[in-house]
Parts: sequence; structure tokens; C-alpha cells
Amino acid sequence: MGHKIRALSYSDIWRTPPYFYNVLNREFDFDFDPCPYNESDLEFDGLAGDWGQRNFVNPPYSQQLKEQFVIKAIQESNKGKICVMLLPVSTSSKLFHEYIAPNASEIRFVRGRIYFYRHIRGAGMHDSMLVVFDGSKTRNGVIYSLMEQSDDVQLILE
Repeated sequence: MGHKIRALSYSDIWRTPPYFYNVLNREFDFDFDPCPYNESDLEFDGLAGDWGQRNFVNPPYSQQLKEQFVIKAIQESNKGKICVMLLPVSTSSKLFHEYIAPNASEIRFVRGRIYFYRHIRGAGMHDSMLVVFDGSKTRNGVIYSLMEQSDDVQLILE
């Protein structure tokens, strides 16, 4: 039986493409990013301290760090803040069922792979979803939707 081998150099440092971030920033008006893309400052700890009122979070995708950032986003949203997380789709995981689904106010599944940036632009290895933890809203269940990608337009299909 063969095994799939991916010849990729593993890294948690991948930048959200500006076209994708800018559309979200117009909607949410972010004032803090606990996971800024900066290869020269690997000492920054986005888990330490309080976050802003409106946060964009593209966390490292390694399991332990991803889980820590999701838990921190939930804690911050419980203070009345908005945390918008860009995460890989993994709806069969414990993280999704025990943390994300019960606490999210909205989940948007992104159609197509996002082309993240590192030294070169490349499609992500996972499908992506935006998870919104909005502490300013009363939770009446999660809103699920589909998000289209384009250079300047966001279309939500419900």
C-alpha cells in the first residue's frame, strides 16, 4: 500500500493574501492582529495579553498553536470583542465540535483554495473557513454561509 508523501517544507509562517484580508478589513475594521506575518520577529507572542476590539486572526496551523488561538479568541469574544479567524476546514475534529461550533456566531466556508504568501505564492493545502466569534451579539446558533473569493468582491450565499 502506497503512502502520499508531500515534498513541502513545513512552516507555520504564511501570510494572508492582501486581497482577501482587505475585503474582510472593510467589513470588520480590524484594530489588532495577534498573528502578524513577520518572519523577522518570531518572538512576538499573540497569546499573551489582551487583544483589540476587532481582531483578525490567521493563526499557525500546527494543532497545538491553532487550538490555543481558538481558545484565546473565544475568551476575548466573551469580553465583548470580535475575533475573525481564518482556519483550515476540519469539521470532524474535536476542536470544531467542542470549541468552534458551540461558540461561533458565524462560519463562512471559502470556495476554492486561498493562495497564501510566503516567499512565493501558493495555494493552501487545506480548504479554509472564516470563523467569527462576535462577543457583541447574543448567540442564537451559528450562521453558516459560503464565501466567494475575488480580488475585490465578497459574495455571501446563504
